[in-house]
Amino acid sequence: MARMDSPTIFWLQILTSVFVFGIVAVVYVWPSLTKRSFNSALTPLLWVHVFRYVGMTLLVTGMVDPKLPAEFLSNAAYGDLLEAALAFASIIALRSNWRLATPLVWVANIWGFVDLLNGLRGVVRLNVPSFDLATLWYVYTFYAPVVIVSHVMIFWILFRSKSWGRSASELARSPQHAT
Repeated sequence: MARMDSPTIFWLQILTSVFVFGIVAVVYVWPSLTKRSFNSALTPLLWVHVFRYVGMTLLVTGMVDPKLPAEFLSNAAYGDLLEAALAFASIIALRSNWRLATPLVWVANIWGFVDLLNGLRGVVRLNVPSFDLATLWYVYTFYAPVVIVSHVMIFWILFRSKSWGRSASELARSPQHAT
């Protein structure tokens, strides 16, 4: 059997993880979230992003291939650190019912998603899977897909914020849904 190269395995693992986590989200997580209030539905999804501080590992000497550009590593590390802080602040704001909680969640999720896209651009441009990533390989192929699925779910809840938590019968009786 022909041997697959590292970039092929890398992308196959990411796509498989997104697919599997997507199924888990749809079958198990989403039904549970729909039974919660708006704030408490967003909170567990934001916790996924608090752990993005792990990206700072990219700056630890000897953890990844020294041939990876320092600018790529620092952008990824500090972008993730900022997202972790924004996610944590959003959780505090949601749990405290602050008026600015929802706008803060929007900021955190947009920032985190744009940071993820920027990181993806760098990964593709530099062909990062061809470098020695050591244990960071798992962050890219296992944790990043969870982050992607979480971002999508947060956006979905935010876009449905006006109707979140209302039953189908309540929606049917509301003036904007009347026929």
